[in-house]
Amino acid sequence: MTDVFDEHCGVGVPFPQGSVREPFDLAVKGETGEKPVQYKVTSRWPDGSVRWLYARFLADLKGNAKTVYQCGILPGTEPETKGMVMQEADGLTIDTGAVVVRLQNGAQFVKEITAGGITYGAASFDGPVLRDEEGNTYALRIDGWKIIEDGPLCAVVQGEGAHCLPDGQERRCRIKVTAYANKPWIELAYTLVNTSYGQLAVKDLSFYFRPSTPAEQAASCVAWSNYATSYRKSETGEPVEKVIDAEMLLFEGNEHMAEVFYGTLFADYNTPAGGVCATVYQAQQNYPKAVAASKEGLKISLVPDGLGPIVMEQGMARQQRFLLHFHSGEETPEQLNDRSIRYQMPDRPLLEAAVYRAAGVFEDVFVEKKNMEVERRFIRSIDKRAGAYGMLHWGDSPSADYTQQGRGGGATVWINNEYDFSHACTLMYARTGQRRFMDYMLVSSRHWIDVDICHFSDDPLVQDGQWEHAKRHCIGSHMACSHEWVQGLLDYYHLSGDEDGLEAAMGIGGNVMRLLNSPTFQEYGALHARESGWALRTLGDLYKETADEYWLEKCEWIVGHFESWEKKYGGWLAPYTDNTVVRVVFMISIAVGSLMRYYRIRPSEKVKGMILRAVDDMMENCRVETGMFYYKELPSLQKTSGPMILEALAYAYEFTGDTKYLHAGLPTFQEYMREVILHQNLTKTLEEDAILLAGECTKHFAQSFLPVVSFYKAASEANISLLL
Repeated sequence: MTDVFDEHCGVGVPFPQGSVREPFDLAVKGETGEKPVQYKVTSRWPDGSVRWLYARFLADLKGNAKTVYQCGILPGTEPETKGMVMQEADGLTIDTGAVVVRLQNGAQFVKEITAGGITYGAASFDGPVLRDEEGNTYALRIDGWKIIEDGPLCAVVQGEGAHCLPDGQERRCRIKVTAYANKPWIELAYTLVNTSYGQLAVKDLSFYFRPSTPAEQAASCVAWSNYATSYRKSETGEPVEKVIDAEMLLFEGNEHMAEVFYGTLFADYNTPAGGVCATVYQAQQNYPKAVAASKEGLKISLVPDGLGPIVMEQGMARQQRFLLHFHSGEETPEQLNDRSIRYQMPDRPLLEAAVYRAAGVFEDVFVEKKNMEVERRFIRSIDKRAGAYGMLHWGDSPSADYTQQGRGGGATVWINNEYDFSHACTLMYARTGQRRFMDYMLVSSRHWIDVDICHFSDDPLVQDGQWEHAKRHCIGSHMACSHEWVQGLLDYYHLSGDEDGLEAAMGIGGNVMRLLNSPTFQEYGALHARESGWALRTLGDLYKETADEYWLEKCEWIVGHFESWEKKYGGWLAPYTDNTVVRVVFMISIAVGSLMRYYRIRPSEKVKGMILRAVDDMMENCRVETGMFYYKELPSLQKTSGPMILEALAYAYEFTGDTKYLHAGLPTFQEYMREVILHQNLTKTLEEDAILLAGECTKHFAQSFLPVVSFYKAASEANISLLL
């Protein structure tokens, strides 16, 4: 790999409370000196100090060698405010120094792009053009543009609009354009939302580039890869194309961890004066996809005609991204391939684990006395999980357990990132510094933002909520506080700088608030402890993110709810059969974990007492002869419980210093570690519009990692042998 200079990089940086206050500026320095920087504060502590910021900078990278940069705070100074965006009456203009992009309202959102001395007018850009299975062609309309981010290094702008039918029906869409200083490429992130009361069967969804005037001499090329890149070229501009479909993926060998990299897919139109290259981001993972090139221009098919339809349920969204690279006529396909691959697998700066630990922005999962067998099993568990390829499924996991139980009526049940797989991946990244765990989080969060959240409903208890695991992600599903999380979405926002993560988290928070105000939650013990427990965790996370007391007011109500519930039953018993209320260990453990998070925000003896009484109650009443905790108290369900109890036991030890809690958890910890998958089934199967990748459902790691690592940390600090 060759050296690269002035590569645009971005990194989320956390800070301890009170350590950084505005005004300040940021400096990034490496071996080649200080580099230009652009940053934004993404979260503040309750005292107003900086909690997270997202920094963009230009990096000089030395091939395969390690490159180290240092980030410094310059207090009392102001950052450079010069931007690249100019607001205009009917749109806006971005001038990067290498390309000028003029965007407008209306049917053709690109007014003009100038790069390399060539100006491409509005007629050169068409789409995305949407056609549905019923034969309707939708007209695109952009209603307005807003600036998301603007600085000396990067500009992000967003257009809101819709695809429209003559009868007035609309399907909402969003186009986000990102441009980089002195770089001749821009990214278009296009999101389609099914804002109808039925299904939207997408037959064809394509974007076109057509030169303003036909060139006398033009070359065309398409390319794709996973190991070495393959090319189809025509020096005379004859049509060439490449289709990514299910058959190709089923029978193509690929050893990459596809969240980090699978391969690339691009199409190029080139003339002696200059050309345009389009790369589709993660095309294979989000199949079906196709690209075509000829002397007439380019076609980027986000849903290729004849390979669908892709059926989007009501309220479902999906973002898809592609890069437009404006280049000179001398650039070869091989040179374009270098940028295309870098787009697929961008350089990501990594912070040391000590930075996250010192900042205190995550749960304390940083174990000093490491047991390397435990560490290896964590890695096996997160790496060898199930997954899927497919435009609506990439970033999620099928659940074999729920499917076999019949919850999908014979169809595959999707887990919908249950128990916040994204946050578990973030914690693994923060404690190990291994880049792929961040990529796992980025991919799962993007799917979650789009597909697992309902973006359109006239039911306030559904709008902006996260669907519980279901067939086709939402069919037959509903919203429940026990299946709505925000930590992973906020992690995504901080580590990527993408505002969509914050918007989605706030939407879920609003949905949870509406659910809590519904009649169901007004009766103590009417629901399982995890319902109020997860709600408490979600609202507490939003308070930590925003420092807004609005979220804590409802948290205090939930704490009072738990207090009254305990007084009524002597514990957090909940209905299971029509005539019983029982203890459910994993649900009570969720409540304990959430109360502990609230305790760290608002310490009180009342909350501490409730936590200890709940743990002591489970210690006394919920164990069987083998030392394991049972699943549910009914005789028909006294099978072994999962590892959620371990987090509750670790907190009881933290409060008391009594190792009896840790010894009580050892059988559960050891059993969990023995069950970690040691080998992966590499089978791929086709089901409808998804290719299923065999493995353990992501729920397994998502629900267990934090409890297990909390117990592991406590046991190692107490010098208790884990004896795996």
